[in-house]
Amino acid sequence: MTSVSDNNLSPLRHRTATALMVAVVFFMETLDATVITTALPTMAQDFGVPAARLSAGVSAYLVALTIFIPLSGWVADRFGPRRVFAAAISVFVLASLLCAASDSLLTFTLARILQGIGGAMMVPVGRLVVMRDTPKEQLVKTVAIFTWPALFGPILGPVVGGWITMNWSWHWIFLLNLPVGIIALTAALILIRPHRYDTGHFDMRGFILCGAGIGLLMVGVETASHGEGLLLLALAAVVTGIVLLLTCVWYLQRAARPLFRLDILRVRTFAVAVGGGSLSRIALSSAPFLLPLTFQLGFGYTPAESGGLLLWLFAGNLTIKPATTWIMNHFGFRRVLLVNSLLVAASFIAYALLDSSTPSAVIGAVLFATGMARSMQFTAFYTMGFADVEKRHMNDANTLFGVAQRLNSGMGIAIGALMLAVAEWLRGSNGAMPGAEDFSLAFILISVLALVAFVDVLRLPADAGASVLKRRVV
Repeated sequence: MTSVSDNNLSPLRHRTATALMVAVVFFMETLDATVITTALPTMAQDFGVPAARLSAGVSAYLVALTIFIPLSGWVADRFGPRRVFAAAISVFVLASLLCAASDSLLTFTLARILQGIGGAMMVPVGRLVVMRDTPKEQLVKTVAIFTWPALFGPILGPVVGGWITMNWSWHWIFLLNLPVGIIALTAALILIRPHRYDTGHFDMRGFILCGAGIGLLMVGVETASHGEGLLLLALAAVVTGIVLLLTCVWYLQRAARPLFRLDILRVRTFAVAVGGGSLSRIALSSAPFLLPLTFQLGFGYTPAESGGLLLWLFAGNLTIKPATTWIMNHFGFRRVLLVNSLLVAASFIAYALLDSSTPSAVIGAVLFATGMARSMQFTAFYTMGFADVEKRHMNDANTLFGVAQRLNSGMGIAIGALMLAVAEWLRGSNGAMPGAEDFSLAFILISVLALVAFVDVLRLPADAGASVLKRRVV
């Protein structure tokens, strides 16, 4: 197999090719988080179970993805990023094949857990490879390449899954990962240098505390949206998860060789990208989940009409993407995030004002405009997060940011369902099918969460992250 030392790529082209490769696997991973949502009724019929129980397949993937990310940094240094990245792609592809071959809810859930483990090792390690090889002056451009999957995957997932299910079968949702994975595996063996880094003892205690806390927190929030009968169980899971995470923080601050060092949070730009950025990403991740339900259950649209409208959100993401680098360079991270955080909060208010009488053209225009704000927010937080992180701390920063990012995606879906349940309870829907008014109130509640990110951005200095901007902001 040809290695990078044998090819004729310049350093810039090599970094760009590597970033594109990571973007492809990132897209494959984020797409698989939501692609089965529109296929759940058909899959439930094949498995002979109620459709609601198929949510275990979505949750199992996201929980496994989040829990095993902290392991990725140490494993990559211990065995080499090239070997680990290639193995992770192989596991992900094998798990996709097992998902397609599943004939019961149990086998499918187990396959999704394996797929989540592969994804947890795949994307963070690939991102670490890119970050370590990218000079700071190229960071904005490079990050712009592999942040687009975080924007498009959750939106395209339900649309693609519905189309494949209607025209082929749900099995092809997973079988299509095979050729993509094989291409990515080949590229990884060519582009990534065989290299190993010094590692110490793996912090198993920190890993258990972190993984158990995250898992229980996610399961608890999701369970809370399933009705008042499970509220006590959900509360117990959430409280236990929070206690374990607080214990984990206490432990990591005192451990001689922690799972990852929390002192990286002393870097102001990174801390805001993790703190306020998490609140913003949770809110944004709830939209691709709630909007299709709003259109179908609240407005009476067909799945095809709902999916068609959601593509306007994708179009807004795509349209603004080429301009995000210029905007950040020209105005600086602080000003961009202050204005855009208000726009993100306003986007949920705009969703709340829509109703069944709103013309489709107006709905499409609203989704297009809010899609642009969504794209800007993801890219700005992502780029700024690593702007002031030193190379020697990149592993810790990458692991912590990866945990936060995947937790945000899973929590976004769970928080969206929870806010809808709270809205139904406040309006006294009494377990009936949620209506347009319930969705409107849920969007208003989420807008409050999105607005908190604005408060955290106020902590940034005027020249935040200026070291990676071509035009330094004073």
